[in-house]
Amino acid sequence: MIRRLTAWLRARSYIVNPKRVRVLMRRMGLQAIYPHKRRSFSSPGHKRYPYLLEGLKIERPDQVWVADITYIRLAHGFVYLVVVMDWYSRYVLSWELSNTLDSRFCVEALSKALWSSRPEIFNTDQGVQFTAQEFSELLSRNEVKISMDGRGRVYDNILVERLWRTVKYEEVYLHEYQTVSEARQSLEAYFRFYNAERLHQGLGYRTPYEVYFGHPASKKFVELGN
Repeated sequence: MIRRLTAWLRARSYIVNPKRVRVLMRRMGLQAIYPHKRRSFSSPGHKRYPYLLEGLKIERPDQVWVADITYIRLAHGFVYLVVVMDWYSRYVLSWELSNTLDSRFCVEALSKALWSSRPEIFNTDQGVQFTAQEFSELLSRNEVKISMDGRGRVYDNILVERLWRTVKYEEVYLHEYQTVSEARQSLEAYFRFYNAERLHQGLGYRTPYEVYFGHPASKKFVELGN
């Protein structure tokens, strides 16, 4: 990216080098366009679960759900965003924002998702939010098998990482949210678009809604959300 942008600027007679371009991108906050390190951290006192997706063929909705956390920049500060997503269809079942990294907003997102359906397996990283007792017990009460990525397996939740890149390219980087309320309202509209209208090449140019439910979203769903 740095080299390509440097070449593009030089072709337009700007005198720059890669180091200068990198500095300017950082000052403008554009470095966040690349995946950052995970925003969740493990806790030695929390129970960890084995990874259950090794060699598993995921071939239907509600077979595997995944969850992950990223951060969303505001004009003054930032908030954390968690999503619960169906692996097979890439349908975003629920999401929540929080200005802290405690486990409560992750439990809230999981509770919302479980109101609509239930997966066979739920996969996350080993972050403290997902190994928290309240989060694990909610899954266990709903008879969901818990799966957790092993250390160093950075691609285990690759579909969520792709979702973060999509959300940030198509929504977050195009706006400068002034408040949490503004971010929530804008993200709500985007996730409605993502689920019901955005076509995915990996889904045969269908929407996540269509793959998850087996039919296109209704006009009412698109306009009012789920």
